[in-house]
Amino acid sequence: MQAPAHPDPPLRASLREQALQALCVSNPQQKVAATHALFEACQAGRAELNTAQRLEPDTTAPLPGRPARPELIAPVDVPQRSPFTPEGLAMLLHAVTHIEFNAINLALDAVWRFPDMPASYYHDWLQVAHEEAIHFSLLREHLQSLGHDYGDFAAHNSLWEMCVRTQHDVTARMALVPRTLEARGLDATPPMQARLRKVGTSAALRAVGILDVILRDEIGHVAVGNRWYGWLCKQQGLEPVAHYRQLARRFSAPRLRPPFNTPARKAAGFSDIEMQELMNADAPATGF
Repeated sequence: MQAPAHPDPPLRASLREQALQALCVSNPQQKVAATHALFEACQAGRAELNTAQRLEPDTTAPLPGRPARPELIAPVDVPQRSPFTPEGLAMLLHAVTHIEFNAINLALDAVWRFPDMPASYYHDWLQVAHEEAIHFSLLREHLQSLGHDYGDFAAHNSLWEMCVRTQHDVTARMALVPRTLEARGLDATPPMQARLRKVGTSAALRAVGILDVILRDEIGHVAVGNRWYGWLCKQQGLEPVAHYRQLARRFSAPRLRPPFNTPARKAAGFSDIEMQELMNADAPATGF
């Protein structure tokens, strides 16, 4: 009598498939856990990477997954945040927490969406997602210590909107998300820390310390965007500065204004020429 055939074991989802699955998770704590687990699996060699795989998201699942709150409103409608009152400090921390939640999604999206990149591209962006998840958790825990939580205040969706606009162009994504929108955080963080130091409360000073961690890591994240933008331009025979100007116009990138955190930007890979163009107030926006 012939033995019954054993069913084939289920295929293990690839690293990029798992990144898409994590992106679709709505619960923030579960998204953080899924991101860390995928990063650790990749570090241990337990995540298969199929760089050529073409993935299609489930059209019935939200992309990205996010909780019902915070309410998303236009940037101009987000209330002013002053850290000199307990409520204002909580609102400011919430705004940064929301940015870091979006940053997890942006990094996971960069992993799953774009095929045919070198393996190191996917490893880089998965590490970024892992570190953004750490930032989100640090900020959320601090917010909770103040009697609030993520979702308590309204927020805007500008970061993800640029993600959607660049979904079919990996070069545009690298140019306009990490090295433009996220690089603005390098400029905004020191003035924010200065205001928090003036507040001087233990809660405000704890926030300064968390922002130190975030700024250190974000220099590396912007450097990842710079590195892959430069690589893509080289592969396509494009001059990076001139091509950026075209992308900025095509995708309506925001015009960048001083002051700029020159040491942080240079540490993230912006050249002296790029910084000079950036600081020329009369020049078109270059993203550098």
